[in-house]
Amino acid sequence: MTPFDEEVAARVRANAQDKQLVGAARAFMEASTLPKYCYNFSSLGRPIIQYPQDMVAMQELIWTIRPDLVIEAGIAHGGSLVMSASVLALIDYADAVDQGTTLNPMTSSRKVLGIDVDIRDHNKDAILAHPLAHKIDMIEGSSIDPTVVDKVRTIAKGYERVMVILDSNHTHDHVLEELRAYAPLTSKGSYCVVFDTIIEDVPDSMYPDRPWSKGNNPKTAVWQYLKELQASPQMGQDGQPLSLEIDKSIQDRLLITVAADGYLRRR
Repeated sequence: MTPFDEEVAARVRANAQDKQLVGAARAFMEASTLPKYCYNFSSLGRPIIQYPQDMVAMQELIWTIRPDLVIEAGIAHGGSLVMSASVLALIDYADAVDQGTTLNPMTSSRKVLGIDVDIRDHNKDAILAHPLAHKIDMIEGSSIDPTVVDKVRTIAKGYERVMVILDSNHTHDHVLEELRAYAPLTSKGSYCVVFDTIIEDVPDSMYPDRPWSKGNNPKTAVWQYLKELQASPQMGQDGQPLSLEIDKSIQDRLLITVAADGYLRRR
């Protein structure tokens, strides 16, 4: 860790204890939810329904972890797939520079695998027409359908370093089943990121037309899944013990995030 890194870490710890700053961040999250603030951004031309802070955190994680496969449950307009693919493409480029080789972007094995119960035709067409489409594969179907889960697990076996992102149906039961299915695919040192845990922390009136609410959302699913792992140790798909922990340092750094307690690092 460099002196600058140590300075950043100390500042993050201090910010997390700053009640005024944390309160302002929480107030912004509540104030910005109903106006659909997170719908206003894009990634390389495709809409991405995320807060900019989480977008920054995800590109940092992908660059640091350097996964061979990013599994994303939830596609929508495809902006997150494109963002993940763009960072994988930059990793390919950096590897080629380091190795002194010529980059052929069509031959890289690094991929993003998106899953969605309903990939609308106009979104699918736009994703497939994107210059980074060669790095993106998609499966249409429920992320917890056993047939879909089996397909994803089979694909993941061909990759050494895997990252998982869960951002589809936000009910407790659905996310819990996603965690049971896909968290074991996360490689050691990599992350399983669960979005929209913020539902537990804002008033139910923020989601009047949705099936999720306080007590029934991704955060409660994360908490239950981690308890399950403690009560009954499990193995990852790599045959090694599966141990996940909430990386509080990420949410402490961001302060504005929809994924508090959702950045899960596999030890």
